[in-house]
Amino acid sequence: MGHWEDFWYETHQTLTDLGLQKDFDKQLKKMHTQDKHKYKDTRTRWEYALTKVLDKHYNRKRKQPA
Repeated sequence: MGHWEDFWYETHQTLTDLGLQKDFDKQLKKMHTQDKHKYKDTRTRWEYALTKVLDKHYNRKRKQPA
């Protein structure tokens, strides 16, 4: 498997394991309407969306009382 295929697989696996696919799709849809993401390639958009969704997920977990 090449470098790009690894990225797609790992992204999919992470989203599936954490149950974040809907949030990820929502983030990509939001980015589609934003000019700053207009000329980025797909991989760059996916990296940005993944980082954004994971940050939000882990910040939520950190704020929950034990």
